[in-house]
Amino acid sequence: MAKGPGLYSDIGKRARDLLYKDFQSDQKFTITTYSPTGVAITSSGTKKGDLFVADVNTQLKNKNITTDIKVDTNSNLFTTVTFDEPAPGLKAIFSFRVPDQRSGKLELQYLHDCAGINGSVGLTANPIINFSGVVGTHMLALGTDVSFDTKTGAFTKCNTGLSFTNSDLIASLTLNDKGDALSASYYHTVNPLTNTAVGAEVTHSFSSNINTITLGSQHALDPLTTVKARINNFGKASALIQHEWRPKSLFTVSGEIDTKSVDKSPKFGLALALKP
Repeated sequence: MAKGPGLYSDIGKRARDLLYKDFQSDQKFTITTYSPTGVAITSSGTKKGDLFVADVNTQLKNKNITTDIKVDTNSNLFTTVTFDEPAPGLKAIFSFRVPDQRSGKLELQYLHDCAGINGSVGLTANPIINFSGVVGTHMLALGTDVSFDTKTGAFTKCNTGLSFTNSDLIASLTLNDKGDALSASYYHTVNPLTNTAVGAEVTHSFSSNINTITLGSQHALDPLTTVKARINNFGKASALIQHEWRPKSLFTVSGEIDTKSVDKSPKFGLALALKP
């Protein structure tokens, strides 16, 4: 386990990954190659119905500086420069997108044994300022995540979260959407040897008075093959099988059915990631 509480985005992350990560209804292909000089080039394409989107990402590492340049099918250029630990526990990230002149952003992350802080500011005349902070330990952490629009003078986001972590159990409680949504998540490791775990997430919306309950589990059939399944209270059930057919190269097949509308066709997704 990590010594500190981590960042605010880590609250409830294990449960979210179990319930939502790698489930998809699209077809996605990703391949990564490395040049002799160490430059990593990742090409990906995703087919969403009749729409096909693709991008090419180039990553260059030089000591503690990582530069990512990505170009997509809409001729957008995304650039991210990451300075890893210019000071102990600190990370600085500068990003911008071309041709959007208002997309420039500077982000700072700081990790400590008793706190985790993440702040960002848009590089514009009237920027949006984001701040998230967590205090506590690796067992118990309390944090907040807020965004302030200096142009309108109003908070656009205000979330709070609480996380409890044990050797085989992680529980979290978050209040999101400016107090309109209350979410509780649970992750429990059943058998570490087979990577068997169960998870649940319950969300209540105060404005609509709607509850969303999602249950899921995962299990490793062998060291290279994992299966996952989930179902929610609206009757949507999903399952996937993921196989690591070579180191860091994953093949994933997923599907989803609506048990309350059997006349609807099931959705299937396929993902292939290749790395040398």
